[in-house]
Amino acid sequence: MKWSQTFTALKYPNYRLWFFGQLISLFGTWMQMTAQSFLVFELTRSPAYLGYVSFMFGLPAWLLMLYGGVIADRVSRRTLLIIAQIAMMLLACILAALTFMDWIRPWHIIVLVFGLGIANAFDAPARQAFVFELVGRDDITNAVALNSTLFNLSAVVGPAAAGVMYMLFGPAWCFSINALSFVAILLALYYMKLKPQTMPQQKTSTLSAIKAGLRYVARDRIIMPIMCLVAITALFGFAFFTLLPAWAVTVLGGNAATNGYLQSARGAGAVLSALLIASLGRFTFRGALLTTGTFILPVLLLLFTMVRWLPLSLIVMTGVGVALVLVMNLANAMLQTLVIDDLRGRVMSIYSLTHFGLMPVGGLLAGICAEYTGEPVTVFLCALVCLLSAAAIWIYAPGLRGLE
Repeated sequence: MKWSQTFTALKYPNYRLWFFGQLISLFGTWMQMTAQSFLVFELTRSPAYLGYVSFMFGLPAWLLMLYGGVIADRVSRRTLLIIAQIAMMLLACILAALTFMDWIRPWHIIVLVFGLGIANAFDAPARQAFVFELVGRDDITNAVALNSTLFNLSAVVGPAAAGVMYMLFGPAWCFSINALSFVAILLALYYMKLKPQTMPQQKTSTLSAIKAGLRYVARDRIIMPIMCLVAITALFGFAFFTLLPAWAVTVLGGNAATNGYLQSARGAGAVLSALLIASLGRFTFRGALLTTGTFILPVLLLLFTMVRWLPLSLIVMTGVGVALVLVMNLANAMLQTLVIDDLRGRVMSIYSLTHFGLMPVGGLLAGICAEYTGEPVTVFLCALVCLLSAAAIWIYAPGLRGLE
C-alpha cells in the first residue's frame, strides 16, 4: 500500500470535476435515502412496505436498463447523464414539496421512487462507462475505488446528518438539500473538457445490440463468474440494508438517529475499504482479494444478527461496509478492464441491472420475510446463502481468484 498512489485518478482534470461534483451530490442523495426510508416506516410501521419501496426503485431497471446500456454506447454519455440528473432533481423537489405541505402518503413515495428508478436505468450504465472517458485504462481501478470512496464518504456523513435533521426539522429539509445538491454535479458535467467521441454506426437493432452484450457476458469464463458474484451479493448481501430502519427500532430499541448511525457505520467501513483498494495502485492480486471479500461479508453478517448492543453493532456494521466494497468495487474494476470498448456500455448496463435490479428484489423478499420471521432470522438466512455461494464460486471458478 502506498498513500501516494491513493489519489492517482485525481491528476486528470475532468475526473477532479467529477469527483468533487459527485461528493456534494451524493451527500444529498444519502440524506434523502435515509430520511425517506425512515419516513416510510413511520407512516406504515411495516418492514414489508420498506421492501415494496425498494422493489419499486429497482423495477425500472428490469424494464429499461439494458436499453439504457445500448443508448450509452450510441450517444454522448455526458448528455445522457445531464438529462438523468435533472430528472432526479425534479423528483426530489416534488417529494420535498409534498412533505412540506403534509400531503405525503406512502403511495406518493412509491410513485416517486419508481420515477427515480426510471432515471437511474439510464444514469447507471452511462455513469459506469463514463468513468473510462475521464482517466486512462491503467488507472481505472483507482478511479473506481475513488468513486466508491466518495460514494461511501457521503454515506458516512449523509445518513448521520439526515438522522439529526429529521429529528430536529423533519424529513422535508433532507429532501430539499438533496434537490439543491444536484447543481454541483450538473456544473461539473458542463465544465468538463472531453475529447470528441466517435459514436459507432447503428448497424443493428436495439434488440440485437442487447443480445450481443448478453452473449458476450455469458460466454466469457471470467466475466460470467464475476456477474454471478455481483448477483448474489446484490440479492442477499445488501438485503440487510432495507431492514435497517426497522432494525434500529425493533431490535436495538432506537429511533431515526440510531438508523442514521447504522447507515453511517456501514459507510465508514466502505470508505476505509475503497481507500485500501485505491492505495494498492496497479496491484496484481485483484481476483484473490475479491474472493476473500465474498467470505468475509457473510461471516460478518452472521455476527451482526447476534449483537444487541449499539456500539458493537456499529463496529460490526463497519466491517460489513468494508466487505461489501471489497466485492463490488473489485468486480466493477475488473469488468471495466476486461470488456472490449465497443461493448462497454452494454456490459456495464448488465452489471448495473444485476446490481440495481436484484438489490430491490432482495429488499422486497427480506421485507416480506422479516414481517413473518423477524429481522434477525431474515439477515441470518441471507448471510447463509452468501456463504454457500462464495464456496461454490471458489470451487467451480478457480480462475477468478488467480486473476490479476
